[in-house]
Amino acid sequence: MNQRKDTYRAALQREPDAAASRPAKVTHLHTRYVRVTIELDPALQRELTRWVEPPLSALLRVGAAVLHPLRSTP
Repeated sequence: MNQRKDTYRAALQREPDAAASRPAKVTHLHTRYVRVTIELDPALQRELTRWVEPPLSALLRVGAAVLHPLRSTP
């Protein structure tokens, strides 16, 4: 049990260093009344691709299957 606690504590201490080592894309938006800073994780594109690609490719396959008989009909 103590080893598990030590491992958990060590992981918590490592986490900020791992996040700080990755360069983030930072965008500043300034208006007269509002100042906003948006920080994007560089891995965001990879995560979005991982989640969006399977449903999108399935949708394209269904669309191609539906259009294929319509194209071959004279």
